[in-house]
Amino acid sequence: MNLNGLDVFVIILFFLSMLLVGVWSYFRSKNADDYFVAGGKLPWWLAGISHHVSGHSGAVFVAYAAVAYTHGFTMYMWWAFPVGFVIMASAKVFPVYWVRLRKNFMIQSPLEYLKTRYDLTTQQIMAWSGVILKVFDVGAKWAAIGVLLNVVGGIPMITGILISGVVTLLYVTFGGLWGVIITDVIQFVVQVLGSIVMFVLVVERFGGTHSIVGIWEQLPPEHSQLFNDPYSAAFVAVMFFLYFLSYNGGSWSLATRYISSPSEREASKAAWLSGFLYLIWPLILFFPMWAAPLILPGLEDPSTSYGHLMLEILPQGMIGLVIASLFAATMGMTSSDVNTIAAVITRDILPVVSKRFERDKHPLRTARITTFIFTLATLVIAINYERFGGVLGLIVNWFGALLGPTALPLLFGLLPAFKSCGPKTAIISIAAGLLTFAITKNITLNSLALEVGLPTMVAAVIYIGVGLISKTAPEKVTNLLTALKKPTSAH
Repeated sequence: MNLNGLDVFVIILFFLSMLLVGVWSYFRSKNADDYFVAGGKLPWWLAGISHHVSGHSGAVFVAYAAVAYTHGFTMYMWWAFPVGFVIMASAKVFPVYWVRLRKNFMIQSPLEYLKTRYDLTTQQIMAWSGVILKVFDVGAKWAAIGVLLNVVGGIPMITGILISGVVTLLYVTFGGLWGVIITDVIQFVVQVLGSIVMFVLVVERFGGTHSIVGIWEQLPPEHSQLFNDPYSAAFVAVMFFLYFLSYNGGSWSLATRYISSPSEREASKAAWLSGFLYLIWPLILFFPMWAAPLILPGLEDPSTSYGHLMLEILPQGMIGLVIASLFAATMGMTSSDVNTIAAVITRDILPVVSKRFERDKHPLRTARITTFIFTLATLVIAINYERFGGVLGLIVNWFGALLGPTALPLLFGLLPAFKSCGPKTAIISIAAGLLTFAITKNITLNSLALEVGLPTMVAAVIYIGVGLISKTAPEKVTNLLTALKKPTSAH
């Protein structure tokens, strides 16, 4: 065990604060509307910070740290830069549409509008496939924190997964979205403090601020390149499109941040804040990871580089703060996912499975039970993470490849240019994308860009192609898209 009493105290204090927020939020959530969309009263700065925190997890310090260790600056180019760019470029489009959907159609889940936009079958296919996909994605996030705790604290993998998972399970089950949002802010502050400590100590180790540029002269030349094979320009282009789909609402929890905003202007401001943080903050966050090969040369397992770096750089007493920041990164994303998935299950799936839920007299209780069961399922996947190709395999290959086909009809269905794309088009594009994924998993493509992007490319060609060819649309779709064009009142 590498943790002393002060480290343990800081970690316990962090977890206690999470639980206290859960208790406070329990009394704040009076109904399902509060529980899932914060009553549509989420201020832009809270929504922006939460959108940012919910967009990455402890996997950054495991899977992405491994890429930073082995390939250098390209890590920023294929993750942080495209994410920040696509969020800011779309700030006046999708955030606005999500607010209008809540105000005009009273949605609490990002998938509710699909029943009108397409039909019930399409909505159910997207709901079920998305929920199953998220079980694996959230499981990967728990596994990532388990890897780090094992390296830094000598804590067994399963113990680390269960500690973070159970605490999150408690505060998100009781607190709902308000619990998630307030803990996101606390987690962001803790993450910033922990990461700044690491940044400053690494800079000092190399002799001062000139090392921010100087380390690149000591690293292999390819580490300072924008693109470093297999993370080629083509791969980055693919990731741009995937992030465009994901961060504008394809990742349902991120759509919820906009849906919960009180006005269109507030939702746009939230997007600008989140995008700005993605462009600037990772440059500080990744610096220790980029410098790691100079401090810890020849690591057999690069995914443990950040954990070993903490042990090498941090004085006793500070490790607890940085571990808390790693917990914060993971719990921020997973709790957001869990809350939104619970909304989809409660609002979109259960009423179809059983008529009893259409007239549910206790929707808040149902929401909490759903949240609890889904979280348990993700923890089971986390404990068995190695069977699915490890953390990076789960996040990039599985989630990255499968997200696009399911997110495409959700986002493009909001755009007037594709109003003629009906249920058949949506279902065929999803099926074609999933089939492509199944085929690419069993053949060698020799291109990471194709391996990750081909399922989405195939789905996009079908969906966009139909949208360009056909021009007719049902009246209900025309009415929905017409309503989305009109600004709503500020409150």
